[in-house]
Amino acid sequence: MKTIFKNILAAVIFLGLISCEQDFGQFNRDNRPEVPITFPNATTFGFDPYIVVSNAGPGDIQFVLEIPENSGRTIREITRVSAGATALNAGSLNTAGTYVENPIPGDGNQVVFNTTLEEFRARRPNVTSTPPAAGGFTELAFFFLVTLDNGEEIVSMRARVRVTE
Repeated sequence: MKTIFKNILAAVIFLGLISCEQDFGQFNRDNRPEVPITFPNATTFGFDPYIVVSNAGPGDIQFVLEIPENSGRTIREITRVSAGATALNAGSLNTAGTYVENPIPGDGNQVVFNTTLEEFRARRPNVTSTPPAAGGFTELAFFFLVTLDNGEEIVSMRARVRVTE
């Protein structure tokens, strides 16, 4: 009797599991926006896009953010910028103070973010931004919250600045 009861219970549980009509989709997937943001002036070797800035030079940092022309959207503005060391993550756009006081207006499918090493050091004094001696480099990281013309907000991937001697 006990065996029959266990078999019936197992059959009911099995039927309950296979009778679900809802498909919740793939649980482990990349969250990719419909309109991707690219960095046409940056280099990448399989990881985050980066630009190279010399510590000895003027230290100009410029990121060009672009969306595809055929997306049917335009960039309204860069709403928030998060900057810091390479341990920075996308959540810092909401928790850390923004790097810019005012939104940076977009121009069609592009928007340009400009800053300098001097300004970065003033705004983020606790972040090491001087490269080590003997040909080394240090890296800084940026995240951008971009708002499109329809109000959609897109978080960029992390972009890095490689500071060389």
